Amino acid sequence: MPAVDNPLLAPWSTPFEAPPFEAIRAEHFRPAFEAALAQNKAEVAAIAGLAEEPSFDNTLAALERSGRMLDRVASVFFNLAGSNTSDELQAIERDMAPILSRHRTAIYLDDALFRRIDAIFAQRDRLDLTPEQGRVLERYHMAFRRAGAGRPEEVKQRLAALSERLASLGTRFGQNVLNDEKAWSMPLDGEADLAGLPDFLVEASARAAADRGQAGHVVTLSRSLIEPFLQFSARRDLRETAFKAWLARGEGGGETDNRAIIAEMIALRAERAALLGYESFAHYRLDDSMAKTPGAAMELLRSVWRPARLQAMRERDALQALAAEMGDNVDIAAWDWRYYAEKRRKQAFDLDEAELKPYLQLDRIIEAAFDTARRLFGVTFAERRDVPVYHPDVRAFEAKDAAGATVGLFYGDYFARASKRSGAWMSAFRSQEELDGEVTPIIVNVMNFSRAPDGQPTLLSFDDARTLFHEFGHALHGMLSTVTYPLLSGTGVVRDFVEFPSQLYEHWLERPEVLQRHAVHYRTGEPMPKALLDRLLASRTFNQGFATVEYVSSALVDLEMHLLDRTDGFDAAAFEAKVLGEIDMPAAMVMRHRPPHFQHVFAGEGYSSAYYSYLWSEVLDADGFDAFLEAGDIFDAETARKLKQFVYAAGNRQDAAKAYRDFRGHDPDPQALLRKRGLAA
Repeated sequence: MPAVDNPLLAPWSTPFEAPPFEAIRAEHFRPAFEAALAQNKAEVAAIAGLAEEPSFDNTLAALERSGRMLDRVASVFFNLAGSNTSDELQAIERDMAPILSRHRTAIYLDDALFRRIDAIFAQRDRLDLTPEQGRVLERYHMAFRRAGAGRPEEVKQRLAALSERLASLGTRFGQNVLNDEKAWSMPLDGEADLAGLPDFLVEASARAAADRGQAGHVVTLSRSLIEPFLQFSARRDLRETAFKAWLARGEGGGETDNRAIIAEMIALRAERAALLGYESFAHYRLDDSMAKTPGAAMELLRSVWRPARLQAMRERDALQALAAEMGDNVDIAAWDWRYYAEKRRKQAFDLDEAELKPYLQLDRIIEAAFDTARRLFGVTFAERRDVPVYHPDVRAFEAKDAAGATVGLFYGDYFARASKRSGAWMSAFRSQEELDGEVTPIIVNVMNFSRAPDGQPTLLSFDDARTLFHEFGHALHGMLSTVTYPLLSGTGVVRDFVEFPSQLYEHWLERPEVLQRHAVHYRTGEPMPKALLDRLLASRTFNQGFATVEYVSSALVDLEMHLLDRTDGFDAAAFEAKVLGEIDMPAAMVMRHRPPHFQHVFAGEGYSSAYYSYLWSEVLDADGFDAFLEAGDIFDAETARKLKQFVYAAGNRQDAAKAYRDFRGHDPDPQALLRKRGLAA
């Protein structure tokens, strides 16, 4: 297909040079990938084959300029594959995963290319490099070494085969989970099945049925629907059915069963680490992290596990007592926890989700996130209806700095649909850089909120609102980036630092200064009453034993799996049971993500052996927000200036620990995490 006929390869004349989604069809991607891969191979071959002595400009800067067409095609494709997929896109994704892995591996195992980088690295102290150039050199050299550059040929060939196979397995894993989620629904037949459900959830279940072409009401495996169902449904039998289906994603037998995939991925990851000289895959992954070693990550997880489990058991006893008071002759099970916890929250704080949601309109929470960015960083957002979008639900906003200059284009994709994988995330259609002039980033936040009926505002739970703030923190990290080189842009930092800017941003949602302005009743426009606001803020650490235990247990199982150096006969379910037995997991609780649907860890390599990162970053965010409290103003200008300079705008210009110290003035205090979660002694 000629470039002129393929919108992915032709110049884009849209506002902000955004992808022309209306012109892009599934059949455009394979030829676009073929053309972009051929171009990138030629670019890299030209760099590796240069006769001139290697220099930063002719090797590393040239590498940074290479692959731009491939990046453009891949960013559009993989964003659509996650947020608006189809059978055609899934087939292309399965085909392209090993091809792209093979291409990337070939670059990082190219001996001629590595010799040039290694020669520059050897004389780095004698070169007149800027600090950012020095960081680019350091990161490239490390990436090549960690990929296997310089190893014997037979080792490199095996590493390439491992990477290719792992890419295919990760793609299949994620598609299997999505297909299980799409395939399951539970009809709610009549008033008896709707018992206990508040109006907003009845409406959401009706909308879910309509979206699936069904009459009446259904529960699906979308987190935004199943979690409130477990929270409110008075039908214990239906809660159990829904919960067990949620738990069983990826292990139902048949084509979408992920257990054999997990076993193979664990074995291949361990083999790759051994070939690279590491004790385990976890040692390999964490070597390039703030934690540095699995031991440091494990120490943090276990230090939090002990107080969290004690608190969870106290919470469990309170729920059991409440069930008895209500006349329910049950032993609290995992499908009961959210139901009785909601009753207890109402009892303890005179607070329930149905009372809060009218004050948490999606549009107003979006405004709250934008307004917080304005008050902290001087960034404003204006909706642009002339920008192409990939689905009618998607909204586009132009971000400008205090001087009126455009700093980014932001897409918000907020509603659940069958074509979208579950969860919430931030991604980029284009990352910021200034190597050959300023490149405006195009950033997207993807959520899975339940849409309100037509003509009514979508109302969020407080957890939904927190998720929106979290992902918008990631978005700001991408948009406020001010680096020269693409390698260092935005969120391209070590895994256990990348969650710091996003988790830190959540703190502003919980502040009266924000809620009083933006939490207004969708019918009356009245702000949330002070009494309700006080009760909400007083409940911030409610059920934190449960929340911490379900998270930490997932992180521990992930880390323990990837510490294995012997993987013969690996059985994910048996291993999960073994680890949970060793840590004495409460019987009424389960992991937040069980291995067969643990997409963070197995749908690619993003958080493999590094799911602990959220907790590591939470130490940073808890201590980091204290800087604003110590200043006496959550929008203190000088503290915000340092936060922007050393964190949000800095990308990966320097080591993450130094970046934090430059912002905060000292290393983080781990006790801040326990105080935040209400787990301090």
